[in-house]
Amino acid sequence: MLNKFAISSILFGLGCLLPMKSTFAATNLTLEQQLGQKLMLDFRYYCEQDSENTPEQKCRNAVTELPADLAKVITKHNIGGVILFAENIDNIAQIVKLNNAMQQAAAKSSLGAPLFISIDQEGGRVARIPRDIATSFTGNMSIGASYAVHGTKFATQSAQVIADELKAIGVNVNYAPTIDVNMNPDNPVINVRSYGEDPTLVSILGGAQVAGFEGNGVITSLKHFPGHGDTNVDSHTGLPKVMHDKETIWEKDLPPFQTIIKNQNPGMIMTAHIQYPALDSSTFVSKDGKTMIKPATMSHKIISELLRDDMGYQGVVITDALDMAGISHFFEPIEAVVNTFAAGVDIALMPIEIRSPKDLVVLDKLISRLVSEVEKGNLQADEVAISAQRIINLKSKFKLTTELNESLAMQKAQLILGDDNHRKVEAELALAAITQVKNDQHTLPIKLTANSKVHIIMPDTRKCLALQQAIAENTQQPLVFSCTSLQGFEPTATLKAINEADIIIAGNASPDQSAVEIGGMDDLADNPAFAIAKSAQGPTLEKLLQQALHADKKTVFVSLRAPYDIATFGQYADAILATYAYNIDVDNNVKVAGPAFTALAKVLVGKKPAQGTLPVTVSGINNN
Repeated sequence: MLNKFAISSILFGLGCLLPMKSTFAATNLTLEQQLGQKLMLDFRYYCEQDSENTPEQKCRNAVTELPADLAKVITKHNIGGVILFAENIDNIAQIVKLNNAMQQAAAKSSLGAPLFISIDQEGGRVARIPRDIATSFTGNMSIGASYAVHGTKFATQSAQVIADELKAIGVNVNYAPTIDVNMNPDNPVINVRSYGEDPTLVSILGGAQVAGFEGNGVITSLKHFPGHGDTNVDSHTGLPKVMHDKETIWEKDLPPFQTIIKNQNPGMIMTAHIQYPALDSSTFVSKDGKTMIKPATMSHKIISELLRDDMGYQGVVITDALDMAGISHFFEPIEAVVNTFAAGVDIALMPIEIRSPKDLVVLDKLISRLVSEVEKGNLQADEVAISAQRIINLKSKFKLTTELNESLAMQKAQLILGDDNHRKVEAELALAAITQVKNDQHTLPIKLTANSKVHIIMPDTRKCLALQQAIAENTQQPLVFSCTSLQGFEPTATLKAINEADIIIAGNASPDQSAVEIGGMDDLADNPAFAIAKSAQGPTLEKLLQQALHADKKTVFVSLRAPYDIATFGQYADAILATYAYNIDVDNNVKVAGPAFTALAKVLVGKKPAQGTLPVTVSGINNN
């Protein structure tokens, strides 16, 4: 017997655009079905046998095929969605097969509702699909840098390309765009993930990306409400607090959300694990007994009163990952989910860690606890039903289905992901973003003759090689290259190379990576020192640039990431360029390349002009 969701899927497959909610109402669901739809699980790793391993020896068996245990979980609990990580993706055929297996498990549930299959594929620094497989682009700040000349062109085109590629592999939700307004040069987690510091610019470009994604059938999730732009703490590792007054919040943080909600009604909005005392100063007692201000994720005032009532958003609200320290350091997992639902959030993202069979027991306990909270009146039954209806309506609006011709989908995806036209747009954006900040004494384009000695200073050897190969490909002259990797070098040899060089090109990438860029909290647990691993590189680079200055060498400084570092290093250079990215997409031990380095080389040697503009204020540069 076909269930209601299966009937709706068939109708959609036949071209009938009957809204799913007309044949399917959340009020007809059991409470357990409603609650299952409100959970977004990660199946990043799974071990079929429980072990007594210490936390340092967690399960690290990547889920690239769906284990029977996890298929049963989806079916048993009518799970609403899953989130994919890089570990889930080996190749195109494999990820299509995995996503189809998860949808088939959903089809067997009592509800038969298709899954949200979600991913963090913002472009730029946050991209889960391997860069040699999918088109990853150079990110939001590069789009912001291109706006003065190109308008919304690259915001629209990059979103359309990413949506095409996600849809081809069976992903229907992208946690993008990031519409935080980056007002803080010390922001450790947003920085180049933002289009810039101007709320109007962010609104325009964010809106263009929403149109590009959702117009191509992929649901967006604006993040991180009510704004993560003025923080100096990463919510993966702590609980940030934004001390803006209400006037500033409405002038700076909220306009992009307000504009896009009004104009486009995006499918989802993601909450931020951030304290906003001016919006809600109410408190909670943490699991270690401390009294603290509620984070936005758990604030009824911020989610239900501000976002729903004042700003009029009636779409699906999803938490940021609940395993992040901004939540997990202060709440037990089940308590965190109860609190987010009480605040008015629709979907709990990564509510509990599922790594082995014993975690499945915890999931059972979570759902039982949620049922109990509703029965006790601590969670309102009508609000849970309305929330489930929002989720169902969104799945209906985007015609999600559990039906898939797997073989045909694999063939189509092989043709679409990373195709030549997509890579062309990626290269065009990388070039359009390159920003010339300074060019004293006509240092650029660099003057190269036969056997010119070019010394490159980079954060690591791969970046040296990428730029070296890109320059060599874009000049006819035979050149002599040398490299200093800031990860480690021999001082005497480096000083000799600097003294002998005809031109020095030095790059810096700051701030260091956030956990979100390399995956998430699991990565932080694997390598808790990653955040300080590069702490010595800045002072070392400054000393090398001083040596080059004393040796009277022509020097080009390249800001490879957030351009705020120009304030520190630019004073030692004759010319300054900003790229906003340093993606390396091809690395086969023969060729090391990426769109940002190819674009940089073309500007350095004078093949192409630098057309970008700084989308943020850099001290001493564009704030005079």
